[in-house]
Amino acid sequence: MFEFDQYLGFLAFLTILTIGFWLLIFLATFVVPYWIGGSLIERIKEIMDERKAKREA
Repeated sequence: MFEFDQYLGFLAFLTILTIGFWLLIFLATFVVPYWIGGSLIERIKEIMDERKAKREA
């Protein structure tokens, strides 16, 4: 059915596909929400500092 080099190519394809799938899952569930949450926290801190500076001035 498969020659040996075709079998190796198929295994390489499956490996790359699997790595890509798990990388996508990792990015979508951990990295992107962490990034968005951190940027929101930083923006809230900036807004609070601006309000504090206005009150003190």
